[in-house]
Amino acid sequence: MATKRDYYEILGLDKNASGSEIKAAYRKMALKHHPDKNKASDAEEKFKEINEAYQVLSDEKKKKAYDQFGHAAFDPASGMGSNPFSGASRQGPFTWSYSTSSGAGGQNPFSNVDFGDPFEIFESFFGGGFSRQGSGFRPRARYSLRIDFMEAANGVEKQVEVDGRKHKIRVPAGANDGTRIRFDDFDISIEVKPHEKFKRDGYDVFIDQDISFATAALGGNIQVPTLSGQLKLKIRSGTQSHTLVRLRGEGVSHLRGRGRGDLYVRLIVKVPEGLSKEEKRIIEQLS
Repeated sequence: MATKRDYYEILGLDKNASGSEIKAAYRKMALKHHPDKNKASDAEEKFKEINEAYQVLSDEKKKKAYDQFGHAAFDPASGMGSNPFSGASRQGPFTWSYSTSSGAGGQNPFSNVDFGDPFEIFESFFGGGFSRQGSGFRPRARYSLRIDFMEAANGVEKQVEVDGRKHKIRVPAGANDGTRIRFDDFDISIEVKPHEKFKRDGYDVFIDQDISFATAALGGNIQVPTLSGQLKLKIRSGTQSHTLVRLRGEGVSHLRGRGRGDLYVRLIVKVPEGLSKEEKRIIEQLS
């Protein structure tokens, strides 16, 4: 049989690797050598090699046979069974199909084993996954839509045009960078423009609010902006600069589920400049 690289070596693993380690190594190697992302002349061949190694090592029965007999476990000439990849076909950069049959020297021990679909894994890191068309696969088209901060926080409806066709898209309240909205044949990823005042961290929002020296010292009421309008905020006397005030439920709506995050207001005390002699005298008395 033709010389083939060790499957563990291909994925950078040792023979004691667990199922999760095998899956993680496959994700890493497939992403690195995928022909759409790696333009090296041998990327496609390595990609095929990686898939073949994963199909064996990710299946308990095939892995056990490989650990015991190596590549001979799948070689018809060895009398142990037919090569599960002998009927492989490929259409486009991703599509693979497999067929198995009895070997000349014996029955294929894997004839009733489902080789699985290697494309299940790609959806998690190629963005948008794959859609079936006919007997093969094709990568889902992916587009981006840039919206304002407040539109993402409060939700918005947009009309987009894809391949000459108009589609209405509803962006749910709480959407953020990377939120994906799926249509039948394509995905739209949301990009959110930064806001000049609000800063978002998950579902919480932060804002800096200036207050006067007198308000910080004596206390009082101020108006602060929120995602839904102005809100009156009471300032305690003796408030120090950079005090953080938490307003519960005034943050971003949870994208999936009920509730909202919180709004954190950081109070920045503005120290007066150009004081008169009388003002300086009063401050000196305070000190």
